[in-house]
Amino acid sequence: MAYLFTSESVSEGHPDKVADQISDALIDNFLAFDTDSKVACETLVTTGQVVLAGEVKSTTYLDVQKIARDTINKIGYTKGEYMFDGNSCGVLSAIHEQSEDINQGVDRGSKEEQGAGDQGMMFGYATNETENFMPLALDLSHLILRELADLRRENNEITYLRPDSKSQVTIEYDDDNIPQRIEAIVVSTQHDDFADDETMLAKIRKDIVEILIPRVISKLPEAIQKLFNDDIKYHINPTGKFVIGGPHGDTGLTGRKIIVDTYGGKGAHGGGAFSGKDPSKVDRSAAYATRHIAKNLVAAGVADEVLVQVSYAIGVVEPMGIFIDTYGTCPFNMTDGEIAEKVSQIFDMRPFAIEERLKLRAPIYSETAAYGHMGRKNETVTKTFTQPQGDSVTLDVELFTWEKLDYVDQVKAAFGL
Repeated sequence: MAYLFTSESVSEGHPDKVADQISDALIDNFLAFDTDSKVACETLVTTGQVVLAGEVKSTTYLDVQKIARDTINKIGYTKGEYMFDGNSCGVLSAIHEQSEDINQGVDRGSKEEQGAGDQGMMFGYATNETENFMPLALDLSHLILRELADLRRENNEITYLRPDSKSQVTIEYDDDNIPQRIEAIVVSTQHDDFADDETMLAKIRKDIVEILIPRVISKLPEAIQKLFNDDIKYHINPTGKFVIGGPHGDTGLTGRKIIVDTYGGKGAHGGGAFSGKDPSKVDRSAAYATRHIAKNLVAAGVADEVLVQVSYAIGVVEPMGIFIDTYGTCPFNMTDGEIAEKVSQIFDMRPFAIEERLKLRAPIYSETAAYGHMGRKNETVTKTFTQPQGDSVTLDVELFTWEKLDYVDQVKAAFGL
């Protein structure tokens, strides 16, 4: 029997994502000047106010207020009428030194013996239903908001958009778990004030359906384009007026959009957030590593769909174990336990090995903090960072290394594919 599955995304201007982006901008700046920095930074944003809190061990000094303001302005909160803008908001810092009790379990004489920064379990997931091995409903939800943000910045075809927005896509699947059609699309976007609410709602709906959605469709493979149809149920700003938004409309906190950050409800999630954490925190690094494993397994043909779990004890080097679930999609005669055993032989899951394999001690995290940490484009970019005293550093960094299909040949060889 056919079934429906839904995923959502939120824009870079959503208050929780504003908080994530500030936290990850701080991570990048610390790592740019001290690659051994240990950072756990939380951000709260609300009307006219930013609060930074957390623990840091680093040799560098940063102007955290300026970093927060620059991030907010880059997102698009640049006007006083938003009741939250980078130039005028207050920024309170309560960042302090990392606990030595925690640090003693992480730092060791040999970097290879680095212990896990915390206990917990992390999950990675991949499916072959899209070209980037991501669940389709989430992939479309992200794309809708990226295109909406582009339209806002172009300020050409649609001129009333403000930074805060959300999307949601519902897809119908058949009994073989193959997407058949798009059932519904929800888009809620913050906007400038209109003189007439009824005219406003009609115009926003028309612009979303006739301008935004065609742009989205044009970016998709032909097989996915065919899922769009004239019977899609569109819910555009279903509550009506959406002028008050962003941190003025809703308080934002780091780490409150972990399902948006990962797989949109597909697979599983261990519960740990990513943003604001340096890679010694396995909540982040091991989640990236398990995504890397899952994607390479699916690309190699081990299964059509794979869930990978790894777990750690704080301060312990080796993981507690690796779990694999192929959902019955493995095409050859091998159990999930046998697959997990081979995976543990191919991929070194010690925390330092993960950092080295995925090049995680680089300032690569600001780009992860909106529109998902998974399914993104692996590319090398040049970044420049400046300290308060004027010293600057320019670095070439590789983004989204966990999306590389660089272990496919090793996986095929190990499984005889």
